[in-house]
Parts: sequence; C-alpha cells; structure tokens
Amino acid sequence: MARLLINPEELYDGAPIGMSQGVVDTSSGLVFISGQVDWDRNHQVSDVTVPGQLTSALQKLKIALEAADAGIETLLHLRIYVRGELEDHMEMLAPILSGFLRGTRPAVTGIGVASLASRETLVEVEAVARKRASSP
Repeated sequence: MARLLINPEELYDGAPIGMSQGVVDTSSGLVFISGQVDWDRNHQVSDVTVPGQLTSALQKLKIALEAADAGIETLLHLRIYVRGELEDHMEMLAPILSGFLRGTRPAVTGIGVASLASRETLVEVEAVARKRASSP
C-alpha cells in the first residue's frame, strides 16, 4: 500500500509521538485524518468550552483535509468525541456541526468519553474522506 503522510505546518507536530495528522491511501484515494483538538503548536488549548473547542477542532480538520486535497464536501465519516455525556452538549453542538458540514451529510458518530489527549481537551474530531477527483 502506497501512502502519503499529511502534516500541515499550521497544526501541532505529531512526530514526537509517532503520528501524522493524516494519511492518504494513494491507491484508493481515501484520506484518514487523526483526531483534531483545540491545540496550538505547544499542545495548549485556546478555549475552555465544549462549543469553542469543537469550532477549533473542526477548523483544524479543515486544514488537514485541504492539505490532503480533500474537503468538507468529500467527508465520508466524522467521529466526534466529547468529554462527558454527549446528550448534555448536543443542543449547543448541533448548530456548529450543521454550519460546518453545510448540507454535505456524511456519516457522523458522537461519543461521550471520560478523557481525551489532555485534561483541558474537551472535544476531539477525526474523519475519513476521499481525495477530490482529479481534473482530466
């Protein structure tokens, strides 16, 4: 399997822990994006709210997708992890997610979890997409 590693400079460097922000399977065109969180390049969060961290994580997801020659319109599956009970946050998160997806309607899974990458991390978003079709 041939693969292309995706590591945009705008996102934190995952090399010290052995990860890439995304991987493209070049034979199938599938794009796998690692969990995106509200971290700067020093692994610090910029927002202490679930809605704020979701917004930030989705913007980082968009950066990783674009670097892989994919986009929101090519998303196949989106998985959202939220610290705590997911139901407690759905009313706030649904409009943010709907605005980000803009009617593309990929498969989406939401999961409430006990912990994430750091104690300050409240939301993590990972995705599978397909590369954009090449122009002839």
